[in-house]
Amino acid sequence: MSMYGEYDFLMIESLLGDEERMVRDSVRTFVRDRVMPIIQKHYRAGTFPTELIPEIAGLGLLGPTIQGYGGAGVSHLAYGLIMQELERGDSGVRSFASVQSGLVIHPIHTFGSDAQKERWLPGLISGELIGCFGLTEPDFGSNPSGMRTTARKDGDGYVLNGTKRWITNGNLSHLAVVFAKVEGEGTPEKPHIGAFVVERGTDGFSTLEIEGKLSLRASVTSELHFEDCRIPADNRLPEARGLKAALSCLNNARFGIAFGALGAAKACFFEALEYAKERVQFDRPIAGYQLVQRKLVNMYSDIVQGELLAFRMAELKANGQLNPAAISLGKRNNVKVALECARTARDILGANGVVDDYCPMRHMNNLESVYTYEGTHDIHTLIIGQRLTGLAAFSG
Repeated sequence: MSMYGEYDFLMIESLLGDEERMVRDSVRTFVRDRVMPIIQKHYRAGTFPTELIPEIAGLGLLGPTIQGYGGAGVSHLAYGLIMQELERGDSGVRSFASVQSGLVIHPIHTFGSDAQKERWLPGLISGELIGCFGLTEPDFGSNPSGMRTTARKDGDGYVLNGTKRWITNGNLSHLAVVFAKVEGEGTPEKPHIGAFVVERGTDGFSTLEIEGKLSLRASVTSELHFEDCRIPADNRLPEARGLKAALSCLNNARFGIAFGALGAAKACFFEALEYAKERVQFDRPIAGYQLVQRKLVNMYSDIVQGELLAFRMAELKANGQLNPAAISLGKRNNVKVALECARTARDILGANGVVDDYCPMRHMNNLESVYTYEGTHDIHTLIIGQRLTGLAAFSG
């Protein structure tokens, strides 16, 4: 089950180790056999396929790079390939696993105490617990430092007040990793930001699912509300100090997105390629026309370049050398490539491209959100621009 089969011009398959190939192939089989037969139904209904959660966890796809606590301990490249294959099915399925792994398991593992790790990680990795990540607010997305959610120390606990919005897995979650400004710490101009685990059922904590989405329909997106929500002091992640901790979580998730988006791009490319070879107009397959071949070649070329970029990111991450600008480069480039591939594939399919019997329109709608979340395309442009020029084009 090679990545391209006969189309692997650069022998990308040879860059994989046996474990990575096995992981990639098992997830691809899962997506083919279990995700694809039901994703159209869930996308139309605007529901997440919760019936797949035990299987996703059983395959070791939640927190897969974690050693211990039930984690599979696979390589960063293998993790990227997991995200790629899940998004080849649907961005919503990849988002579920990406948030659980990169934005919930990762901060607890990285910033939590030993007791907190023992308490929550086994359940999160086994899929018995579902988590979400509360950073974005109704008025603060690209500028998370402007957040209004607060945590006030009170006796042997903290009291949280505020709202988080556009939260993947929110209504599914048993717990939320929430970032808030801690009153009385730091200065009024620059208060400290801390991370807290808020469990479902805590008084003052509620969730509201966001409806009417035209993108990521097979994904649960929510608001989190905290109104005098009291949590134990033991629920604060002790090593999460400042906004830097939150951004490190986002970088972890963006790494997965750089791979995941290519999965959507590949799904669109291969469907367009097969369609073009079978669709006959003017007595010949449309794949035989120069304009169609140009579109297919551009898609293929962009995907291959994006994959080499992602593989290099995985190599740097494994060596502890992956920097935020490189992650922004990968996320920015590969999501743009995927979105353009989806649009081009829709074009090649003609009128058939607008119905969900084919995948490009579904992927295209999903990728409009992926283009924006985990840092918009423009924000990643400015992150790279600052690294190139040494001048910040935004503050905060």
